[in-house]
Amino acid sequence: MKIKKGIYLIPSLLTTANVFCGFYAIVAIINDQFYRAAVAIIIAAIFDGLDGRISRLTDSDSDFGLEYDSLADLISFGIAPALLTYVWVLKPFGRIGWMAAFLFVICGALRLARYNTKSSIIRDYHFRGLPIPAAGGVIASIVIMMIMTKDILSIEKIEPLIMVIIVYLLAFLMVSNIRYRSLKELELKKRRPFNILVFSVLFIYIIATIPEIMIFLITVLYALSGPVESIFFSRRSKSAKVISQISEERKE
Repeated sequence: MKIKKGIYLIPSLLTTANVFCGFYAIVAIINDQFYRAAVAIIIAAIFDGLDGRISRLTDSDSDFGLEYDSLADLISFGIAPALLTYVWVLKPFGRIGWMAAFLFVICGALRLARYNTKSSIIRDYHFRGLPIPAAGGVIASIVIMMIMTKDILSIEKIEPLIMVIIVYLLAFLMVSNIRYRSLKELELKKRRPFNILVFSVLFIYIIATIPEIMIFLITVLYALSGPVESIFFSRRSKSAKVISQISEERKE
């Protein structure tokens, strides 16, 4: 039996574009171009999403693609956002600042390693822990929003202490067991009601009108969705158990 060799070209090219954006973000950070770095991280997230979507649509998943994608994600959404955070606001904190940035990177690496070991066994519509692209997107969106609204808010940078707390929270969410919804459950090939198309166009229009605020809201709301949903479902399960116990007691 002849073993097939080679790689799937289109997903690999999209992953390469992801790596390019991550590397460009690092170069921009070195040159103190923080806005460009943050935008590059957001664009890298778009390429990362297209990579996974096209792989599933064309049935071109492979072990090579999975490992390559994880390495790309560590660069674009681990190292680049951590370096951006440190150079942008955490330098005054000295060792505490760069240790917070390192914690973000190592937690992202652990998150990717756990996903790679579980993905071949469990494939469902949920992520275990905050995905590293979402965590990196939160940091990039904060930078974009602060820079774009500095004339309105009269604040050029976020407080370093607040940023340290945000970085620690994101690191914790990445390695936590909190479940996050995956975009894999969105079946684009199925027929949808016309109203969904209208709302989608309206949503895209709002993003194009105020992108710096909408990107910030989308990333932050997604990061918060996991804890909120887990608390909601835990309360529902507890109330369901109480109701079942009461019904059993009444039957007795």
